Amino acid sequence: MDRTRRRISRGAIFVVLCIVGVVMLFPFYFMGITAFRSHDQYIAGSGLSLDSWKVLFDAIPVAQQLINSTIVTGGAVLIILAVSSSAGYALAKLGFRGSAYVFIAVLAGMTVPMQSIIIPEFVNISQVGLTNSYLGAMLVYAALGVPFATFLMTAYYRGIPNELVEASLMDGASFLQIFARIMLPMGIPALVTVGVLQVIQIWDDLLIGLLFLNRPEVRTITVGLATLQSSRMVDVPALMAGSIISALPAIIVYLIFQRNLVQGLTMGVNK
Repeated sequence: MDRTRRRISRGAIFVVLCIVGVVMLFPFYFMGITAFRSHDQYIAGSGLSLDSWKVLFDAIPVAQQLINSTIVTGGAVLIILAVSSSAGYALAKLGFRGSAYVFIAVLAGMTVPMQSIIIPEFVNISQVGLTNSYLGAMLVYAALGVPFATFLMTAYYRGIPNELVEASLMDGASFLQIFARIMLPMGIPALVTVGVLQVIQIWDDLLIGLLFLNRPEVRTITVGLATLQSSRMVDVPALMAGSIISALPAIIVYLIFQRNLVQGLTMGVNK
């Protein structure tokens, strides 16, 4: 009876997972099949064509916008990693006066909705003349991503034994040397986790790109697709083709680092 119940339970779980998988994967199927149809074929619901890709590349500079997305995403992630790793080390191991209050402030920063601070951010960035520039967008993304990244790095570094830091101090190493030679190498799983999560979030973001990157020469690929569908008549196959191009980099990054991502998250929890 127990064996039968286990089989029924496993079968039910398998069926539920299959249903969830179909629901999750159907939008990708729709996007893929629609991207290889012309507008008329999409209306008719049959046929295959590469016309949508020609329409896409004629409508927006796809290559330039991919480069823009890469520059903005890469620069913002580097800033986030540099700030969060050093801040996490300070909060976890240096034990300075008021560190608990600083950590609480970091946690509070995670609870602030992006929509509530986007206007003040725009005013501040415009006052220093950084709108429509890579640096301005990088700083905004970094400001939004640093609280969570700092929280994750602090939790990870707290799991590293304090005896390791104390032994290094007794050997004559400075706090900066401990950070560079010990903490950073040991924190690579957490750094990879932060990096992958931020790459996916920043690459797919649209709101900040629309506000801070208005000029055509600095638009990211998500902003370019938004302008593509702002015309009176939306070419759905061309939009789906652009969506595939936009989604592929984030998917590739996740597939490459998925093992490191899971490892970094689970090690932070276990510690």
